[in-house]
Amino acid sequence: EGLLEKLEMIEGLTFKLEVRDITSRDDWFQSYQYEVPVLCINHCGQEKLLPRPSPRASVEQLQRMLRKYFPVSESK
Repeated sequence: EGLLEKLEMIEGLTFKLEVRDITSRDDWFQSYQYEVPVLCINHCGQEKLLPRPSPRASVEQLQRMLRKYFPVSESK
């Protein structure tokens, strides 16, 4: 399973996944040609680069990592 498939299996986190082709923009290609896959979070209109997960990370490990960046809101 690749990162995309693992992200699609994550439950309990609400996020919009956007897949980008880094070859469609020269600035993306220059920045990320050796870093694919890249995960970013859009917070208040600013993109923040997230740590690159290990290719061997399980869905559960990936979910744990992402929970640090996606706070879970508790219903009252």
